[in-house]
Amino acid sequence: MDRLPLIVQSDRTLLLEVNNPLFEEARDSLVGFAELVKSPEHVHTYRISSLSLWNAVASGLSPEDMLSRLTRYAQYPVPTEVQQFIEDQGRRYGKLRLEVAPDGHGLWLTSDDPWLLTQIKHHKNVDPFLGEELKPGYRIDPAHRGLLKQALAKAGWPADDRAGYTPGSPLAFSLREQDKRGQDFRLRPYQIDAVQSFWGDGAVDRGSGVIVLPCGAGKTLVGLGVMEKVRAHTLILTTSVASLHQWRDELLDKTSLSPEDIGEYSSRTKSIKPVTLTTYQLLSHRQKGEYVHFYRLDDHDWGLIIYDEVHLLPAPVFRLTASLQARRRLGLTATLIREDGRADDVFSLIGPKRFDMPWKDLEQQGWIAEASCREIRVCMPESWRERYAMAEDNERARIAASNPAKIGTIHELLADHEGDHILIIGQYLDQLEQIRQEIHAPMITGQTPVAEREKLYQQFRDGEIPVLIVSKVANFAIDLPDANVAIQVSGAFGSRQEEAQRLGRILRPKKDGGPATFYTIVSEDTKEQDFAQKRQLFLCEQGYRYEIAHADEKGAPREQSAPIIRFPGGNS
Repeated sequence: MDRLPLIVQSDRTLLLEVNNPLFEEARDSLVGFAELVKSPEHVHTYRISSLSLWNAVASGLSPEDMLSRLTRYAQYPVPTEVQQFIEDQGRRYGKLRLEVAPDGHGLWLTSDDPWLLTQIKHHKNVDPFLGEELKPGYRIDPAHRGLLKQALAKAGWPADDRAGYTPGSPLAFSLREQDKRGQDFRLRPYQIDAVQSFWGDGAVDRGSGVIVLPCGAGKTLVGLGVMEKVRAHTLILTTSVASLHQWRDELLDKTSLSPEDIGEYSSRTKSIKPVTLTTYQLLSHRQKGEYVHFYRLDDHDWGLIIYDEVHLLPAPVFRLTASLQARRRLGLTATLIREDGRADDVFSLIGPKRFDMPWKDLEQQGWIAEASCREIRVCMPESWRERYAMAEDNERARIAASNPAKIGTIHELLADHEGDHILIIGQYLDQLEQIRQEIHAPMITGQTPVAEREKLYQQFRDGEIPVLIVSKVANFAIDLPDANVAIQVSGAFGSRQEEAQRLGRILRPKKDGGPATFYTIVSEDTKEQDFAQKRQLFLCEQGYRYEIAHADEKGAPREQSAPIIRFPGGNS
């Protein structure tokens, strides 16, 4: 019998052997309740946390299910400390319930455990939101609903919010059976499952939460499916005006809504309609200390609020969302990872994870493109190595990212991928400008006017532009279905979130069914190489593996004593 692949340690870390025949099966079992923290070549390390367990329980996994999965793959008995932690934290979610008060006045925080109610009364961050005693429990001011849930989650006792929602103004509409081009349209099976996981039967135990699907898997369509279930006025929050326009185009193409039903609330026009699209930036904009746009939008009778790319929710919107708890809330994202550590706020204010599907499962079913991830390590010129060695620690990442030897690798990759649709993505504008001058490709940054930006995106979609250089403005919510190669030349330090978003730019299924390739070019033996390893963690958790190649002094991939990675076109 083959050795089992998992070692469960008493500090709640899980060591998973990559080369074990059961690796993929075990990994798929773990991702529902554990998060990847390290992924070197041979052993991946996962961690079980309170939040990962609460989300697992909210998505339907019981503590018994989780312990069964660990036991199935563990080489040694699961430590008692880990069993106890899973049983304890897994049962915490839902032990406190937030309901409508029995007399109909306000809300009611209650529990079947009277000692727990006494305990939270003595928690200094919870007590300010508890009203008069209403046995068993406390009356809650509806205005404090979100703030209380935040405080309870931070105290380690997340509440199951069953207080219900305002229905919002009704909106009669439906999904089309054919889009405007006459092509048949229907939600895919997993999209239907995602909608159902969020909606349930429309009762108070559903109606808020997060759907996690990779870029290219049709999160927007899931949003449309939820809207059809709710059938009420809807506010959609997006990351940019470009993504706002993409939502509008999908609404008009795949639903019975007319242009008169859809409003754009942006810097250039402020129209509030039954379905209104705005941006996080505008919503959190302050004038004389007041969130004037939020207050204006909040006056409308919304039945549903959709948070696109919810993992990017800015801090001010968290504060504003605390006052929106009476409305149904749907978060859409490719990853729940937040580099600022505020994933618990997404959990408490938007809702728990309702649906998640492994990226590789969707790839195997043909819903997203098959993708390979490749890292090319490039030496720095001697003058740059000297500059790097003498620099302050906080300057070294920027120096490594801007390594001019990367240009040679870019030229090699462009030659290898002639005829493909290529995105070159980077963090630093001066670096991107240098690349633009070298390869004579158009470039989009945050300073590019919206109209010109959308024109260039369309030319890229139409094949008029084979190579497009983009800054971090293209990290998310840009629909470029034919992009099949991404070359990442620099990134936001060790951001796993950004790595997932950038791979997502090339995952939409290709017309020819072909694969996608994601390259990351990093400076060898520098902080950038260390950051690259951290960035790759989430995608490794999803089943992607990074092939490694080294470049010669001119930047072209070179042979070495280690196994050679041969890239398209025969270069090594």
